[in-house]
Amino acid sequence: MQNNNRISQKPSLALASVFLTAALAVGIAEHWIPFDFAVPGVKLGLSNSVILTALYLFRTRDALKIALLKCVLTALLSGAVVSFFYSISGTLISFAVMSVAVRFSESRFSPIGVSVLGAISHNMGQIIAAAVIMRSFYVVSYLPVLIISGVITGVIVGAVVKGLLKAMKNFYKN
Repeated sequence: MQNNNRISQKPSLALASVFLTAALAVGIAEHWIPFDFAVPGVKLGLSNSVILTALYLFRTRDALKIALLKCVLTALLSGAVVSFFYSISGTLISFAVMSVAVRFSESRFSPIGVSVLGAISHNMGQIIAAAVIMRSFYVVSYLPVLIISGVITGVIVGAVVKGLLKAMKNFYKN
């Protein structure tokens, strides 16, 4: 399905760099914010708002490049190289789910719905990585907690994306 609301089918290098820089800045800042005080491992995921916005505005492969670079560079710049495997697993699965939801079901899912799907699938990807790394299936028992947190954070991130898309549409309209 073709999205006629795209600002740019192929973003300029400068625009793609702005998106990557924003995702990195927010992603690194989130490493320093103790959001997981109540539920270990839970993060708000605001950097994903940049990735999801890119998915709505750019070609899938360009948004994927931004997501992968964000994942790699955040791990290197924050020193959280060990968590890279969890992050890349969640990123790949959630990106695939969100991409399908955006491309083939635009009339069925709002940015909030796509974000919730992405957050839940990201958590599932991380649980799969944890099960492989720890060689234990018991980590799956943590999934209900992560699904609940994924719904909550997905709604927040989706609302941010909805606002960003509206602002960018108005900006490019003028």
